[in-house]
Formats: sequence, structure tokens, C-alpha cells
Amino acid sequence: MTASPIQRPAASTEVVLEATDVFAGYLPGIDILNGCSMTVKEGELIGIIGPNGAGKSTFLKALFGLVPVRSGTVKLRGESITNVRADELVKRGIGFVPQNNNVFPSLSIEENLEMGSFQQHKKYKEQLEKIFDLFPVLGERRSQRAGSLSGGERQMVAMARALMMDPAVLLLDEPSAGLSPVRQDETFVRTRHINRTGVTVIMVEQNARRCLQICDRGYVLDQGTSAYTASGQELLRDPKVIELYLGTLGA
Repeated sequence: MTASPIQRPAASTEVVLEATDVFAGYLPGIDILNGCSMTVKEGELIGIIGPNGAGKSTFLKALFGLVPVRSGTVKLRGESITNVRADELVKRGIGFVPQNNNVFPSLSIEENLEMGSFQQHKKYKEQLEKIFDLFPVLGERRSQRAGSLSGGERQMVAMARALMMDPAVLLLDEPSAGLSPVRQDETFVRTRHINRTGVTVIMVEQNARRCLQICDRGYVLDQGTSAYTASGQELLRDPKVIELYLGTLGA
């Protein structure tokens, strides 16, 4: 799979999403996140890496209202969305692609995409054309049942379904997990392609090196807090990050 010729929009200084000192967890009194903060500018591709158990996926779910935030704030374009329900966040322009169980296996590809636009069904046909332009293979196989697809193909359908609501921000939880090296690379190229269309992307990844290679900026989470942040290239060259994280997160 080759990189898209789509030109990336000019960099923006507008903050589209901001999390400040977020404490959150699944069980009462037990915090997984211990003061996580993140600032995301419009049009950026942000990578979140860190060791297992660092709170990466929990952070993403807290941003999307799936894990209760006990203290701290999450803002979308300056407006608080802390603990706002996920379905309301979709309306406000945030899409989320979970790592597992991210398609309806008994439905066709097209039916999965239709489910993605249920809150804005009047624009379904218009969005569907855009998605098929972005992912031509889905248009060619639109009638195929999602349950018969490979892991990489399901990931493509899940991303496409999240894009059916034309989100400003797309949250991806471990998009390359469980895929072969070739399919992983396709997923990273596809993510960069989506970002170049103007969608701000925040991606949690275990394949840290590949993630940092394509992202504008990276955040390293450790023990539930933001330990380091810099550009992807700076983190790739940082001796401390290499020693503590990249050595164990996959070359």
C-alpha cells in the first residue's frame, strides 16, 4: 500500500481537544489515570505510547466518555465535554474506533457504514460516497458480510464507520493490534491518509516506533500520567525514551 498524494492542510494553531490533570478509573476509589494532560491542535496526528498497564486505552476511553473522569477536565474547542456521554460526543464531532468487537459481523460492509450514520441519516448517501472514495475496496465489496473479513479489513470498516459522521477528531485504540506486519503497515498508512484529509487523529499504539514515525507529536504515558511529550521524531531519538520504552515496545 502506497502513501496517498493528498496534500496535508496547513498547520493550525487552534486547540481542538484539551485534557487537563485527568484522574479516572473503572472502579470506585481506584484511579488508572493520575493526572494525564494533553493538548491537541487542529489537524494534528497524535500518538500515545507507553508500557502495558500505563493507562493508554483508559485515557482514550476517558476522553470519549466511556470511563468516568473523577477530577480534571476535557474540552473540545474550549467547551467542557468532561463525562459527556459517548453518543453526544459523536454528535459534537468525535469518532472512536475500539480495539476489539468493532464491527457488526452479521451485517454487510454497507450496513455497518449505515449504522455509523444513524444520528445523521440525511447525509448518509453523501458520506457513503466520500467513504468509498477514501476506501475504494469497501465500495467494491459493499455487500460482503463483515464477519467474513480479515482482521485488517475489519479495522478498515471500523475506521470507515467512525468517519460516517464526518468527525473533527478521530480516536483510535490500538488500530494495528493482532494484525500481520504487512496489515499493520497498511493501517498506519491509512491512518496518515485519513489525517491528511483534515481529520485530527489521536492514536493509542503498542507499535511505538511505527507510531512515532508517522505522528506529529507523541505522548508517553507511564503509571497513569503523561511522562514525556515531544514531536514523534524527537521521541524516536530521545535516549531515555529509547531505553525505557522503545526497547520493549517493538522495533
